[in-house]
Amino acid sequence: MMTIDVPGFGLLRLEHLVSDFTGTLSEDGRLVPGVKERLNTLAEKLAIHVLTADTFGRAREELSGVHCSVRILEGSRHDVQKERYVSSLGQERVVALGNGMNDWAMLSSARLGMAVSLGEGCATNALKSADVFVPSVLDALDILLEPRRLVATLRY
Repeated sequence: MMTIDVPGFGLLRLEHLVSDFTGTLSEDGRLVPGVKERLNTLAEKLAIHVLTADTFGRAREELSGVHCSVRILEGSRHDVQKERYVSSLGQERVVALGNGMNDWAMLSSARLGMAVSLGEGCATNALKSADVFVPSVLDALDILLEPRRLVATLRY
């Protein structure tokens, strides 16, 4: 568990990190260098969950060696599937990372939503639904590893 007190934003008691894969943790289906190590460090405090449509078909392979669960989404309405997953964990205990059109609902429903922009960009509805925007997944993970950065961003 991670506990972060952000003046004005409130007390965060986070137990789960829920993340998209394609365009969030990876570019063109390849895990961004440095993500594996950071996720494994965060896994000491948070349960890591990856939800993905797996556009490039490489998520499980790329995430081997990462202490996380991987769920490949099927069918349609991935936005609804992701939101329901976050809700099942207890929204108040979740930090979510995403960039796509299908990530807006989980970013909005999680206690802390972080929009990430890698090479494929960030959908504007994901951006508008997040609490924080970062230009890289490494920045998002580093903020969680050094929570005073989050306090500096969200306090008011």
